[in-house]
Formats: sequence, structure tokens, C-alpha cells
Amino acid sequence: MTSLPIESIKSLSDQHPKPSNIHFQYGTAGFRTLGSTLDSVLFRVGIIAALRSKKLDGRTIGVMVTASHNPEPDNGVKLVDPRGEMLEATWEGHSTTISNAPTSDALIEALENLIQTAKIDLSKPANVVYARDTRPSGPALVSALEDGFKAMNVTARDAGVTTTPILHYLVKCINTKGTKYSYGDDSEEGYYQKLSTSYKKLVAGKAVQPPLVIDCANGVGALAAKQLNEYLGDTLQLVLENTSTTTPGALNNACGADYVKVSQKLPPSLVNVLKPGQRACSLDGDADRLIYFYLDDRGVFHMLDGDKIAALVAAFIVELVKVAGLEDKIKVGVVQTAYANGASTKYLQDRLPVKCVPTGVKHLHHAAERYNVGVYFEANGHGTVLFSQPTLDTLAEYQPSTPAQSRAVDHLVSLTELINQTVGDALSDMLLVEVVLAHKSYSGEEWNSLYVDLPNRLAKVSVPDRNAFKTEDAERRLVSPPGLQARIDDLVNRYQGGRSFVRPSGTEDVVRVYAEASLRTQADELAMRVAGLVYDEAGADPSSRPKEFL
Repeated sequence: MTSLPIESIKSLSDQHPKPSNIHFQYGTAGFRTLGSTLDSVLFRVGIIAALRSKKLDGRTIGVMVTASHNPEPDNGVKLVDPRGEMLEATWEGHSTTISNAPTSDALIEALENLIQTAKIDLSKPANVVYARDTRPSGPALVSALEDGFKAMNVTARDAGVTTTPILHYLVKCINTKGTKYSYGDDSEEGYYQKLSTSYKKLVAGKAVQPPLVIDCANGVGALAAKQLNEYLGDTLQLVLENTSTTTPGALNNACGADYVKVSQKLPPSLVNVLKPGQRACSLDGDADRLIYFYLDDRGVFHMLDGDKIAALVAAFIVELVKVAGLEDKIKVGVVQTAYANGASTKYLQDRLPVKCVPTGVKHLHHAAERYNVGVYFEANGHGTVLFSQPTLDTLAEYQPSTPAQSRAVDHLVSLTELINQTVGDALSDMLLVEVVLAHKSYSGEEWNSLYVDLPNRLAKVSVPDRNAFKTEDAERRLVSPPGLQARIDDLVNRYQGGRSFVRPSGTEDVVRVYAEASLRTQADELAMRVAGLVYDEAGADPSSRPKEFL
């Protein structure tokens, strides 16, 4: 193909017309909105994936149809670049432009502009691997996506119903196959084999952990966890709950990582399941987020979120690097956002470098790549650990001088196999946490005692125009509207251990407010008072004045 197949695109595009009243936006999570409105977007994403592959000399691009932790009626789609990483930022804009072309003729014009701007050689092949989660809207959207592939004569591989992290894994495996950087076997079986084999190596000789309860959010993670359980055998027993992947309305409903993080309580379905002292964790709808929790002896709920996971994992890796005698060659760093609990930041800063970046996985991932070993977790439970190629080479070439050093190096190498370095992966992260708990002989309570979270609260305020709120310093301070930050500072200074910031949502006309303080009542009060300042500044609809926490 040396020119755009205009007639093929037009005839198929006419079957997938763009709704006239909707503006689509490619954000951090790709396109995401009501599944019923996304037909035209999926068709066009099929074409965009083809052009992205051609731009990169025919390397395989991934397409994942999912809306992660969102309610079941939502759906979405995102593109995955060849190393399993998120789509290059400039192509987010191209994708937004193409998705909003109002007609088939306008679509052709937008595509031709992209081809010219990005200097795409249309004679190159186009290769794509795609998958979806369990949402009812998935099959119809995949059908529209496949029409996009058909229009561009794409060589496409259907990975079926699977988790987002497995799709990212497949993309990297396909593109590194047969090279010295081979990431693994490009199949689901290869993924389960890789994770379970490295887990078994890491816990060899350690006491077997008690059974782990997993809230699967009634999503695709239930299917993956069941498969993984078989590969793990008796090395770790998984008790799977909320596995109703075909029950209408069940997905992410009063369960899952987002529910636990936001409501800070046990999913109702686990009330009669979880026993005091027993470990449990929640995945989200596409299994890329993980939140741990437990009940203490009095039956009180305690949450172990992404901050707690980062602290546990980073300290363990630092310790292994030290025992291996590689402190001078391997520097470990942690990346957080402003939402990280202040107590976690202090705990980590006492042990290793910590960098704060704006909210969004792409910011965390890119910052983590700058370290030899970069640990990043959002408080919501999405995160991973990245080992740079020079670090992998160092581990492969290093000659330990003692048995202890040799064991530590072996453990570090096994961690590079256990951790899904392409994206946050709830199942991979879960096994990583279980490894550290086994090595440390920690219960949930002992893990939780590494540091005590400062009480915190989230609120949001509906505003007429979120773009009026502009931030700096990794979204921790407002530069606009003028004078508002000074009033927030004045409020914060009245509370012991006070910290608060506000930032505009990336997807809706709301401003998000975060506050923390030494006491729960003060954190609650600070959040509401800052939300009130935002409301007054924005001149918002009186009905939207904050009355409760959301």
C-alpha cells in the first residue's frame, strides 16, 4: 500500500458515523466514556494503530478495549507502543483530532494530514495485537475496531478477553522476540509461566504464606487469577471472591480496588468472608490496580494502598542491592504524585531519593525510567518497578564474592522476571508483595506499622470551567486563579500536619481537593474549607456547593 485506501476507508467509515454532539479526548487512559457512544472511535483507532505501526517500520502496536475501574456502562480504548509502554504523547493529539473528524471526508483529510506531518511510509506493513475486558459492550466495539483494521489491511492478532497488563506484556514479547532483549513467550501461558516460576524461586525455603483472599472486582482479573492459581500450585493459595464476570451490573460494583481506596472500607461481599488477621487484596476491572487490606483483632478495617506497597517494595530492593554489594552501581529511586500520603513520603525520603511528578501514569513511568531501579506507585494502587537496561546488564555480569551476595543478586534477577515492567499489573504486584512479606515474615499489621498514614480526605467541586485552574510544582500549587493559593496556604497553616492542594480534573469539569492533617476531624474540616474556597472562587452552581465527600 503506497497510498491511503480512500474508498475502503470511506465505505467502512460510513458504517461507523461519529456522533455529532460528542467531543472525544485521548487522555492518560486513552479514550474513555459511555461504551454506547464509542463505535466511531474504535473504527478510527483501528486505522490509527495501523498508521502507528507503519510509522515504526511495522513493529506491533497494541490496542486494549477497557474502562478499567469505571462503572460497567463505560468503555474505552488505548493504544500501546512497541515496548509495552503508553502511546507517545504527540500521537495522543493526533488520535484526538482523527476521532473528532465529523464526516468520512473530514476523516480522510485528517488521516492525510497525519501521514504528511508524521512522514509515514504507507508501503510499510501494519501489525497489531488487540484484546478486551469483560464488559458487555466489548464485542461490538471490537467489531468496529476490526473494521478499522480491515480498511487498512492490517495483520491483526486477537488476544481475546484478557487483562490490560497481559496485553502490554504480549506487545513487548512480540517486539523483542528473537533478540537478546527477549521479554518472554508471547502468550498468556508464557505470562503465567514467567510470573509463577520467578515467584517460586523467590520464596524457595521460606514458610508458605497463609491463603490470600482476592477481590477480583467481578472483572477479567478473575479469569487471570484463576489461571495463575493453577501455575502457582501449593506455593501460594489464592481464595478468589467477586468472580461473577457475566452477571449484568456486577463489574466494579461495590467491590474492586477503586471502591476500597475511595470508600476506605471492606467490600460488602467480603464482610462474612474475611477473618481478623487474614490478608486480602482488591484488583480493579482490568487488573492493573492493587489495594491490600486486613481486619485487625477487633475487626477494624485497615487499608494498604499504593503508597504502602511502594514503601514495602522499595525498602526491600534497597536492602537487596546493599547485601549484593552493588550500592555504588545501582541507585534506587521512588516516584510519587501529590496524592501520596505525607507520612509515606517522609518514610521513603529517609531511605532513598523521592521525586514528585504530576498525576498520571505517563509522568510516573517516564520519571522512573531515569533511575537504575525506579519504583512508582500511585496511591490508587497502580504502579510497577522499572529496571534500566544497564542495570540488567550489571546484574548479569556481576561476580559476587560471598554466598550472601550471590543470593541477593539471584533475588534481584528473579524480581526483574516477576515484575511486569511494561505497566502497573495487579497480579504481578500482588506476587511481589507476597515475596516481600514472605522474606520479612510480616503480617498485614506489621507491614502497616512501617509508618502511620496521616488522615486524609478527597473532595471535588463542580465548576463551570476547570481550565481556569492552573497548577505548578507537580500540581501541588495553584498559579491561577490569582490569590487563591495564598488563601489555601492560610487555611493549611491553621492545622497541625496540614497539607492541601487542588487540581483540575483531566476528564470532567470538576476541581479535585486533597487534604491531610494530624487528626481525622481536622483533615475532613480542611478538605471542606478548601473546597468551599474553590466553590466561591469559581462562582459555581449553588447546587454543586460541597456538602459531603465524594
